[in-house]
Amino acid sequence: MTEKFIDRLPAPEIAGVVIPWFTPADRPTPDRLLETSGLVEALGCQLGFVRPDQVRNVNPSYLLSGGILDRMAQDLKDANCTIAVIDGALTPVQQRNLETRLGLKVIDRTGLILEIFGLRARTKEGRLQVELARILYERSRLVRTWTHLERQRGGSGFLSGPGESQLEADRRMLDDKIIRLRRDLDEVKRTRAVQRAGRRRSGTPVVALVGYTNSGKSTLFNRLTGADVFAKNMPFATLDPTIRKLQLPALGEAALIDTVGFISDLPTHLIDSFQATLEESLQADLLIHVRDRSSAAELEQAEDVMIVLERLESESGLTLPPIIEAWNKLDAVPAARAEAMKSFAASEVDPPAVAVSALTGEGIDDLIALIEGSLLQGRLEVEIVLGPEQGRARAWLHQNGEVTGEQADEGGASRLIVRLSAERLGQFKSGFPGLLSEGA
Repeated sequence: MTEKFIDRLPAPEIAGVVIPWFTPADRPTPDRLLETSGLVEALGCQLGFVRPDQVRNVNPSYLLSGGILDRMAQDLKDANCTIAVIDGALTPVQQRNLETRLGLKVIDRTGLILEIFGLRARTKEGRLQVELARILYERSRLVRTWTHLERQRGGSGFLSGPGESQLEADRRMLDDKIIRLRRDLDEVKRTRAVQRAGRRRSGTPVVALVGYTNSGKSTLFNRLTGADVFAKNMPFATLDPTIRKLQLPALGEAALIDTVGFISDLPTHLIDSFQATLEESLQADLLIHVRDRSSAAELEQAEDVMIVLERLESESGLTLPPIIEAWNKLDAVPAARAEAMKSFAASEVDPPAVAVSALTGEGIDDLIALIEGSLLQGRLEVEIVLGPEQGRARAWLHQNGEVTGEQADEGGASRLIVRLSAERLGQFKSGFPGLLSEGA
């Protein structure tokens, strides 16, 4: 008698995707189609179909016009889809009407990204941020659907007035959750502030990676630090911020931060919820903007990254640190174009750039040199005269600064030219008073 094996795994979700566009300027590029397909696959769904559709006459109830909606309904049925994705912004009423019309769960671009973030969050901080973003999104989409609970009677007796509606009760419940989550995230901010203060006191330079999602940030992070952060060719492969040591030839140890990737039309809820994490980038000593130079849309992607950074700058009151660029994925472009990119990066471009391949390691040494050179530009150069008995001060300077010149005179004293950060210069003044002139 043969044994029967019962497959208890749930059937995979199959998603059908429509990308609505309204003007020729909005028409999705092939890269946008690939990005949307990648988002669906990052959610763990099979892709039934993905199709751009021009919406000439917007239907306020559904967003999509009648012919497009009928075609989508048929395509969803033919592909056995279980989820319908509209890669755009839907109002709560449009989402509800589409679900009624199509008979399937419907999510828009914001909902799709939130679902992926929910899968990727691993740390307590990441889960808090995703939960806050999800609740803010849900609160904005509360619609009146429970007509049988239109009013809950307040108090008792015949003359008592109507109580709060179900809609108001749900909104109040979500508001309570938002308050609790914001309080928990304030604790995260305080913890991060303490950690930053510790790094400042130690004089450790902080470098942060920023870039469009799937630009290769995590692969570059692993290459620079020898870490083993999850990196995969998909959007939002990693979500939680990671900090590792980066060894620099002259400066010694620095801290390298890998942050969440950006994306076009990044939901406002996500920017608000992840502000504590993203502000780590603004408080770094140097930003490395990682760009995927193999993408046909890399200029638009770079612009999207800068839009988010500038928004964070204006909302937080912080100032953007110096920026350099890592032109990544040299291995994915033709050889002639790769050589042209390397030559152009070596010229006087603004911001300074290096062409690299995080996958193969090409150009990494040049990138490290650019990182170190950029950090040193923010340092002060001072001249210090030390006597023979001041060996401890000399050792401190060699350990915490960059000694660019040293000359001994006949009396045994040494004249040192040293580059120090402002923090390190203050520490030297406190630890070795009287060795620096008042103007230094």
